[in-house]
Amino acid sequence: MKRIALTIGLFAAFNCAAMADGNAFTPLDFNDTQYGTTQTSTVTKNAPSYSSLDGDAVGNGNIQNAIIQLDNAQVDIRNDLLNCKTKYADVDAQYKLIKTERKTLKKQVSAIEKRIKEIDKAKEKIRKNML
Repeated sequence: MKRIALTIGLFAAFNCAAMADGNAFTPLDFNDTQYGTTQTSTVTKNAPSYSSLDGDAVGNGNIQNAIIQLDNAQVDIRNDLLNCKTKYADVDAQYKLIKTERKTLKKQVSAIEKRIKEIDKAKEKIRKNML
């Protein structure tokens, strides 16, 4: 058991060392610059030189404008959320009011129906007594 653990440990250590080298899967004589490339000559134009300060200023300005636009969009969305929450609260309050009113009216209807049944029963008793 100890030999197996020692063997696995050594195997893992050597594999880690091989992987850390970075050349685990590349041949020793592999050269990126010479592998499968052809010699071509290209003419490149130099880009106009700007000072790095101007480039940074323009880039920073664009980034700042983008951030400001995102902030404005976020404010608009928050305002929409606030309006939506207000409308939801109003509808919820109306729903609760209507639910309470419905419950009260249901009790009144059942009370009135009960009174009507009592009157019908009383009428039936009177009719029976008349005969």
